[in-house]
Amino acid sequence: MDVIKSQQISVRPVEKVVVHPLVLLSIVDNYNRVAKDTRKRVVGVLLGSAFKGTIDVTNSYAVPFEEDDKDPSIWFLDHNYHEAMFSMFKRINAKEHVVGWYSTGPKLRENDLDIHGLFNNYVPNPVLVIIDVQPKELGIPTKAYYAVEEVKENATQKSQKVFVHVLSEIAAHEVEEIGVEHLLRDVKDTTISTLATEVTGKLTALKGLDARLREIRSYLDLVIDEKLPLNHEILYHLQVYFWAAHIFLFWSSLWNNVFNLLPNLNVSELIKGFAVKTNDMMLVIYLSSLIRSVIALHNLINNKMLNKEHEKAEDSKPVAVPATAGS
Repeated sequence: MDVIKSQQISVRPVEKVVVHPLVLLSIVDNYNRVAKDTRKRVVGVLLGSAFKGTIDVTNSYAVPFEEDDKDPSIWFLDHNYHEAMFSMFKRINAKEHVVGWYSTGPKLRENDLDIHGLFNNYVPNPVLVIIDVQPKELGIPTKAYYAVEEVKENATQKSQKVFVHVLSEIAAHEVEEIGVEHLLRDVKDTTISTLATEVTGKLTALKGLDARLREIRSYLDLVIDEKLPLNHEILYHLQVYFWAAHIFLFWSSLWNNVFNLLPNLNVSELIKGFAVKTNDMMLVIYLSSLIRSVIALHNLINNKMLNKEHEKAEDSKPVAVPATAGS
């Protein structure tokens, strides 16, 4: 077996595990495609980085996994698939390394320590993150663990590994925050809006824009005062940022004007009007279908009557008797 080892991961004890939204979305998507409405769980690999005891989980992918419900010691994890996937991920982002694995649990199971031992071949101190894809209580849906060697007081007993719970949290980069905000905006019912909600949203957006503009201004002031060196790459990104902001503001104002002209579909009178109009159209379609069926049946009867008349006419014709020789 070709073992992929990551030399970048420190063996320092894990103090905190930070899970990014992209990982949660990927795991939920995998669960809905593979194990939804079943008692199965899905298992996969966590990618990211480690720094001073903090594991930053930025990416993940699922791995084919099977286990026996009656005998927990019987399980299969396709490590060849994992190694092939990791080699492809490494070409895209060499900074991401294997930091552990995930399970949809929703709790620890008997064979988790055995599976955890398999990932020791890829990272010195892997973490296990259990994702509750169907949470029943409020709070973050993640629980993180790492394994430690438990030394028995009795010297005759062998030491064994046990899971230790570690603090976990959900965090995102600025780009991910924008994606999550748009996702939450799509989840909400955008047709129901109040003046307070709109004002709050505008105020929050303006505060974020003001904070970023202040940060940019402070950086440019430091560059002008020659306290920081001139970086052309940063200036290029600032120009792109301002152009993108200008285009975004233009299109957002245009779309706001377009959507403001649309009717509110939650007004009872409008709903009733749509229902009446739809019922009238369906009634016309229903009546036209009935008329078409009656006409088709009438044509069928006429066709049968014509065929019978044609048969009677054929039967009533005299039959010519052929003349015999010598008559």
